[in-house]
Amino acid sequence: MHELGIVFNIIDSVDKIAIEKNVDSVKKVILEVGEVSSVIPRYVEDCWKWAVENRSQRMKGCELKIIVLKALSYCQDCEETYPTLPSGRKCPKCGGNHTYLITGNETQIQSIEVADPPSDK
Repeated sequence: MHELGIVFNIIDSVDKIAIEKNVDSVKKVILEVGEVSSVIPRYVEDCWKWAVENRSQRMKGCELKIIVLKALSYCQDCEETYPTLPSGRKCPKCGGNHTYLITGNETQIQSIEVADPPSDK
């Protein structure tokens, strides 16, 4: 299960950013996962629950939201973009095989939400 390694990498990256920005607590991480990225969102969520409680003090209780990005391919023969999963590498419009994936293989942090700093009042 490579998802645990991915979760550790995300937590380490967010933790590094939080340190650089002098943030004490991270409330939420939004992660984009492409539907053909070989990352299984359910496994990431399961790993996340354990890892945020044990890997980083500033991320304890941090929520994870995953946005699944649809896989889209481009056909060089007819210059059309199409959903990858139903058709694979063969263009559904012209039947051409000169296609490539343009989105849906990525896994990236979209945004990080931090806790409000304590009031000095």
